[in-house]
Amino acid sequence: MHNELIKKINNKSTVVGIVGLGYVGLPLALEFAHKGFKTIGFDIDERKIPILNSGQSYIKHINSNKVKEAVDSKKFEATSDFSRIKETDAIVICVPTPLNEHREPDMTFIENSGKEISKYLQKGQFVSLESSTYPGTTEEILQPLFENAPITQGIGNKKYEVGKDFFLAFSPEREDPNNPNYSTATIPKVVGGVTPACLEIALALYNQVIVKTVPVSSPRVAEATKLLENIYRSINIALVNELKIVFERMNIDVWEVIDAASTKPFGFQAFYPGPGLGGHCIPIDPFYLTWKAREFDINTKFIELAGEINTLMPYYVVEKASEVLNIHKKALNGAKVLILGASYKKDIDDMRESPSLKLIEILRDKGAEVDYYDPYVPKLPKTRKYNYDMHSIEMNKENLLKYDLVLLSTDHSNFDYKFISENAKLILDTRNAFRKHGIKTENLYFA
Repeated sequence: MHNELIKKINNKSTVVGIVGLGYVGLPLALEFAHKGFKTIGFDIDERKIPILNSGQSYIKHINSNKVKEAVDSKKFEATSDFSRIKETDAIVICVPTPLNEHREPDMTFIENSGKEISKYLQKGQFVSLESSTYPGTTEEILQPLFENAPITQGIGNKKYEVGKDFFLAFSPEREDPNNPNYSTATIPKVVGGVTPACLEIALALYNQVIVKTVPVSSPRVAEATKLLENIYRSINIALVNELKIVFERMNIDVWEVIDAASTKPFGFQAFYPGPGLGGHCIPIDPFYLTWKAREFDINTKFIELAGEINTLMPYYVVEKASEVLNIHKKALNGAKVLILGASYKKDIDDMRESPSLKLIEILRDKGAEVDYYDPYVPKLPKTRKYNYDMHSIEMNKENLLKYDLVLLSTDHSNFDYKFISENAKLILDTRNAFRKHGIKTENLYFA
């Protein structure tokens, strides 16, 4: 049966279903459509469906023209009707995997997606999970759901058998929103199948749209690969965040140190400090391994220490804000503070785990009046933790002069750094952005 599916993949008669049309699922769906596959996008958010089907995008770095082209070619459509899973041959799950309030994995989205797919699972279908998660998820959560799916193909009372009646793999997403050098299609893809037949199908499918696939021996290896990539970054960011605090006490500029160390042509990779971690991966994924490791009586000390340091960075920034105000005989309590940048990284509209949200919370708790400016985020969206009723201010001289302190959290390229420096009373820069733009003024401080 798997040879039949591979044949359909190779002649592009396979219908691909993408579950979850966010920052991972939507670009992947458009890539399949662009390569000639009929693609159906599934999402529980009813608001997204008419937007996509009218040829529009709701993600800044995904051009609406690309959506319109896919819709007009009849190769892509979006729906919230999961019964249409029956129409697909290959299903890719791209749903969120957040942490709950106890910093433990919240598998709700994966579990619910698996349950929906299992209702309509057809004999011979292939399913791939791309959501970042702990090693074992694919085989421990999804495989049993599909093995116990309702039998719809007249194969008697026996269960579906993985590698024979359905095929299952894990292939971690590696999206980096708005990265000018890499896109969905050009980032090599790690793939692990539950059985050799599962892996063969997964490679055949992804080879149609990805520049290079990297097969590994199992889904667990693929799941662990994704965690290693993000744990590596989390630990190194924590290191430079800690060094920033240490070097500040020594009156040493950490940015100058990093630039100097970066001249070494081997054995060093530059990481940069900031106001805290943001995005859908680095603040979250390491704790998936921490949680799973407890099952094996192992404490992941490196991971937890890095998480502790990175979590404390917004508090450090607020302490610096208080110090800067105090130098100028002002208190943080009652001060008017403007945060520059709301998204988690420059030049995107992605708010997931943005440190700016935590900064707003801490500053308000300290008695400050807080506003923000971000041309990519006109209104702060509701998140799992925060529900701020805030809109971006208009950037002009009159507005800037209202604030006792301007705090740069996200260093968007389109900020007018010269204008801001000339009109703000005090500036606290957490990204070294003003200095990168050649600005050195007495009202500028760094955190």
